[in-house]
Amino acid sequence: MKLFLLAALTMTAFAANSVINRAAVGGDHTSAAMFALLRLWSGAALLSALVWFGGSRLALGERDRPGRALALLAYMAGFSLAYRSIDAGSGALILFGGVQITMFCGALWGGEPIPARRWLGAGLAFLGLIVLLAPGRAGAIPLPAAGSMAGAAVGWGIYSLLGSGSRDPVADTGASFVLAAIGFSGLVAVWPGIVLTADRTGIALALLSGAVTSGLGYALWYRLLPRLGASRAAVAQLTVPLIAATGGLALLHEGPGPVFLLAAAMVLGGVALALTGRRV
Repeated sequence: MKLFLLAALTMTAFAANSVINRAAVGGDHTSAAMFALLRLWSGAALLSALVWFGGSRLALGERDRPGRALALLAYMAGFSLAYRSIDAGSGALILFGGVQITMFCGALWGGEPIPARRWLGAGLAFLGLIVLLAPGRAGAIPLPAAGSMAGAAVGWGIYSLLGSGSRDPVADTGASFVLAAIGFSGLVAVWPGIVLTADRTGIALALLSGAVTSGLGYALWYRLLPRLGASRAAVAQLTVPLIAATGGLALLHEGPGPVFLLAAAMVLGGVALALTGRRV
């Protein structure tokens, strides 16, 4: 039960990132680049403080740090760019559908056994997401935005896989944020044409996303990953588009039509099927 509640809290934080990013970037409160930059630095600041007060250290020079930071940076950049023109629920569908594919591939590559029940549950959950978001929406999603979100999905999937063996989730996440923030700052400094604008609302939303729903949420995710395994973690994340669509409907007045309840039953039923039992 404790694992389920912690996973639910983490998935809610992930969904909140979609709603917050869409509200900030899609609402023209901030540019995509500025949102990503503030999100990274606020997450880095909070996590660094937690590591310092906990008597630990970030250890930025460890061998696996650059790979994690690059994966996080790819996710952050693609995520912000995509939400200029994709609603919260549809963006989360593309993101976590791609994450599932990436993490299932990682699980197969790593030799993790994937029972038939888990394959069936993943298929049912993903079909529910298609029912929820695809009708009447696929043609309205711009291909560049969909491509940006697909790139973010690969980045997040790799980041999750690399964190599956984390021994110090807060320090590992903090180091990833610091290095990704430094790398993105350097990219912004040399890349011509990058727009950095934000009003007070955009700044507040970016800081909230970076420090709370990203920084703390990702540290918790790294703590849960070793207990979930790659394939179960991929399936659990399929609930995020459903939560994001609900948030988008309630807060941004965008969301699915009357098929919502049917899709919700399919997604949650599929996740329950995949996460319970090890044999069919």
